[in-house]
This record gives sequence, structure tokens and C-alpha cells, in this order.
Amino acid sequence: MLCVTTWASKQVPIWKLPYETWTHPWFIATLFDAYWGFLTFYCWLVYKEVSWLARIAWLVAILLLGNIAMAIYVLIQLFRVPLNARIEEVLLRRNLQ
Repeated sequence: MLCVTTWASKQVPIWKLPYETWTHPWFIATLFDAYWGFLTFYCWLVYKEVSWLARIAWLVAILLLGNIAMAIYVLIQLFRVPLNARIEEVLLRRNLQ
């Protein structure tokens, strides 16, 4: 994702996209689809994280970087559990007591 985003940015910066692209119905639909997906993922992240600072920082990262930030968050979650962990240990909030 980092490679293709870097490549695309070097080809045409996002702020130089033609007006026809920004107003095309499929561009708008795809953007809405992506951001609804980001916000759905963020709902799970809010459940997992207990710190409002972390929640806000991750929201900004997801809104700016999209799937790149989401992948980083999931990788962090995966590295925090042992190799023999069950899926519940990744998906559910850790016991904070």
C-alpha cells in the first residue's frame, strides 16, 4: 500500500486531479464507501482502546492514511498477543483489572 500510494503520488499529486474526477459519481461513491469502512473499523478501535488520546490519534491517522493506518493498528494488535493466542484475544478488549 505504501508503494502504490507513493507511486501514485509521484505520478499525479492528489490536489492536481481534474475537476471531472472529483465530481464523477463513481469517485464520490468510492470515497463514501472507503470512509464508511474506515469509520466502521474505527468503532472497533474505540471499543479496544481505553485512552481518549489514543482513540483520537488513531482517528486522525485512519482519516488521513486509511488502510495504511488500519493495517498498522491490526499488526500492533497481533504482535501484542502470543503466537498461540485465540482470535478473541485479538478482537476483544484486554482485561484492565
